[in-house]
This record gives sequence, structure tokens and C-alpha cells, in this order.
Amino acid sequence: MTQDAPTAPVAEQPHAPVFEDALRKIESEKEIDFLLKARYPLIYVTSSEEERVERVVIRLANQRQRKVAFWSSTQGFSQQGGSDIRDPLAALNHMIESKESAIYVLRDFHDYIHVPDIKRRLRDLAREFRTSYKNCILLSPIQKIPPEIEKEFAVVDFDLPGIPDIQKAMTDVLRAVGPESKAFPWKREFEQDEAAQLKIAEAALGLTLVEIQNVLAKSLVQAHRYDIDIIHSEKEQIIRKSGTLEFLHPDASFGGVGGLELMKAWLRKRSKAFTKEARAFGLPEPRGILMLGIPGCGKSLMAKAVAELWKLPLIRLDVGKVFGSLVGSSEEGMRKAIKTAESVAPCILWLDELEKGLAGTQSSGASDGGTTARVFGTFITWLQEKRSPVFVIGTANNVKQLPPELLRKGRFDEIFFVDLPSATERKEIIEIHIKRRGRDPERFDVKALVDATEGFSGSELEQVVISALYDAFDKDDEINDEYLLHSCEETVPLSRTMQEDIASMRDWAKSRARLASSEVQLEEREPIRKIEI
Repeated sequence: MTQDAPTAPVAEQPHAPVFEDALRKIESEKEIDFLLKARYPLIYVTSSEEERVERVVIRLANQRQRKVAFWSSTQGFSQQGGSDIRDPLAALNHMIESKESAIYVLRDFHDYIHVPDIKRRLRDLAREFRTSYKNCILLSPIQKIPPEIEKEFAVVDFDLPGIPDIQKAMTDVLRAVGPESKAFPWKREFEQDEAAQLKIAEAALGLTLVEIQNVLAKSLVQAHRYDIDIIHSEKEQIIRKSGTLEFLHPDASFGGVGGLELMKAWLRKRSKAFTKEARAFGLPEPRGILMLGIPGCGKSLMAKAVAELWKLPLIRLDVGKVFGSLVGSSEEGMRKAIKTAESVAPCILWLDELEKGLAGTQSSGASDGGTTARVFGTFITWLQEKRSPVFVIGTANNVKQLPPELLRKGRFDEIFFVDLPSATERKEIIEIHIKRRGRDPERFDVKALVDATEGFSGSELEQVVISALYDAFDKDDEINDEYLLHSCEETVPLSRTMQEDIASMRDWAKSRARLASSEVQLEEREPIRKIEI
């Protein structure tokens, strides 16, 4: 949409096919339509897609044979005779004094809305427009409405492109690819593969139409096909801009996680849970899991492995970055983080060491004015009510520090308890780390290592192998059983220093959580060696 948009009735401006919006009415478009029909005087539309929203307004104006005029501080009004009105207060005066029945769209007016005269004039405008056939739409990428006039506005968060919009953009981009293109053989196959088209469209959910067009073109140039990893790289830019979220590139797989077979089986069954077929079958999208247990036993590694298995973006929320110094900024930070995660859905949202981020929810009324409790309340309410395909993975080491509201049914699909690895699991973990360092496990006495590492966590087993490698490298030698067993003897596992805490966690998990491992039951676990003093 250009600044020189004509007046009534407004003809839709020609756009390149790749920017052409789908003609279906999305929910936010219907909302704007209803508000215009109901003669709401002030409508605040929040969207970073200025052109796309303006095309919707033009379409709705054409349906009613009404004029539409766009205003900006750089070019004034788009209609004839008003282009020199660039002052925001003068623009409001012009709208009130005009005798024409029109829809006025003010671009980026949030920069001026807090000025006292502007606030007063907007209230005057709302009163005048109620008895006329005029509407005023404030179009801005961010929502800033002073509390004094917030009752005057109807607010619309304009939806990002849906699957039909993205599929149309995909088709338009492919039309521009000629037979001479390197992507042409793939193009013919792709146009006949509806499943592949849907997969690419779902990967692009959360991007604006311009971002979608750009990344699709980039994918064709770079990979000669629509590539999901390249599309995810565009989403990574959105995450980086948020400040509170971190986009991770998973470096783990299920094959690289030893043990935890029950949890692996549960997750494998849900590997197709975000597909169209799952919705048609009547399955709801999985909400998330909470992993509790002993530090170093694979909780964080499993979060990364799930993202790799499901081929979904992995986003980590640093709860500490949510908290700000200004009153209300922490709650707004959490809402912004949630909204950003939803914008790149389907995805996996990972909250590591959850109990530390939410520590103090019970006493925060005295320590921080209740900020932590309010931030936590925002999070669990979203967790309970969310409809977006965001799979939440929470990990925690100390269950006693978690608020009881987080553990009740409905917040997460399942709560798993991750215990110390059993003998069979230790064998698997040791072999994984030996292979990862380029050695053959068959050359080592793995059984002796399993016997020597009773009570070791997965991370401690990894450090045993690494420490042995350092010892062998220092002596210009090759690693062998002697180095590994010596490393075992030098390691004091966490299970010995916190044996009472582990026993307490196991007692808690017996009736409140599901075991992540199928090897043995909690009551059959190997006893933890007591420290000899």
C-alpha cells in the first residue's frame, strides 16, 4: 500500500503476486469488519504488517462504498488536499471537521498518543464519530494506550498469516521459478506432494507475509528447494530480538541418551502429534512434560533430543531475564516471551531449572512486592489455557522448591521422575561416551566400569571418560581400563554427598510422578553407598 492511496471508493492497489494476501477472511479481519459495522469510533490494530492490514481495510471500505484515508507524520493524509497536514493534532482536527464519511487510518500514532492535547482530542473525536459514519483506526506494531483513554478503544491483534496464506505465498514464489532454475525438477515433485507442502507451511507459521516471502526465496536460492532448516533460521531472528528467549540448535538425539526408556516411548508416541492427521483423528496437541529428578541424569539432554526427534524449533526461556526493574515490566516481560513463543509455534519451549526461576513465589509478597508471584501466575494461567502448539518442557532438580500449583493435573501432560541410572543404563551410557570419543567399547572392560560406578549420574560417567582421556593424553598414552578405573576411584559422586535428598525425592516420586526408566522400580534401586567417616 502506498502513501498516495486514492479516495472513495478505493481500488485495491496492485501488488506482486508474492505479496498478494489470501482472500479468505481471517478472524482478525472479521473482527475489524464487525467493529466497522457497529460504528466503533476508535479501533487500535496491533500489527507489524502495515501493508497487509491496509489491504484488508481497503477491501472492507470497498464493500461499503466508503472512502479511506491514510495518514503518516512524514506524508500527511493520502487524500487530495490533506497531504500537508503532518502534525498529529492538526490531523485529528481535520478528521473531526471533515464532512466526509470515511475510514481514517493513522500509521504509527503510538508515538504521539501520550501527549495531553492528543489524548484530549482523541476523546473529542470518539464523541464526534459516534454520531457520524466515520471510523478511526490506529495502526501500530506495538500497543500503547494511556489508561485515561483506554476505554474509548476497541483493540484488535491482527493475526499472522495462516496455513492458506502461506500455501498461497509458496505457490506464488514457485510461479516465479522458471524451467531453467536448478529447483525445477524438485518443483514438479513438490507441487504434487500435499504432505510436503503442509509441512513447509507449518514450519513457516509465526512469520509475517514479507518474512515468509523472503525466506522462501532464500531457501530456493540456497538449497534449490523449500528447506525447513532455512525457514527455522528466519524464526531464530525473531527469538534473538525478544531478549528473554534463546533459540537452540539441538546437538543430541535419542540414540545419544542412555536409559530413560519409558519417557522415550511416551515421547515417540507423540512424534506425529502436531500433524494434520492427528487433528483429524481427534487427538489434542500435547501440552508438555515436567522432568524432576537428580542433577546430571539427562533431563536437559532429553529436552534437546525431543526437539531433534520432532524436528521442531527448541526455545529456552531464561526466567531470570524476564524480571525488570520497573513496576509491571516483569509481568509484561513474561507475556512478551509467551507471545513470542506462540508466534513461532509449533515449537518446544524449554524452562531449565524451573525451581530457581520461580524461587520465592510463596514469600515474594514480602521480598519483592509480589512480582515473582504475579509472573508465576501469568505463566501457569497460560500453561493451563494455551491453545497454541507450544510443547513446554520443564526441568527441575529440587521438587520441594516448586509451587504446588505447578504440579497439579492439567498444567503438564505428564510428570516424569529421572533417577540415577541403573547398572544396565550405566553400561549404555559408558558405551555412548566411549564411542563419542572415537573408541570401540569392545576394547574395554565395561562390566568392571559399571561395577565401579554405582551411584554415578550420567554427567559423572561422561566426566569419568573425559578425565581418563586427559590422564592418558598427559602421559602420551592411549586410554585403557586402568585410566578409566582410576578416574572412577577419584570421583566422588553427588549421590554420596546428597544421599538424604535423593532418598527424599524417591519417596516423593513413588506416588506423585511417573518413572522415566523401565529398568527397575524405585524401591528396587541399588542402595546408595554411605560415606565412611
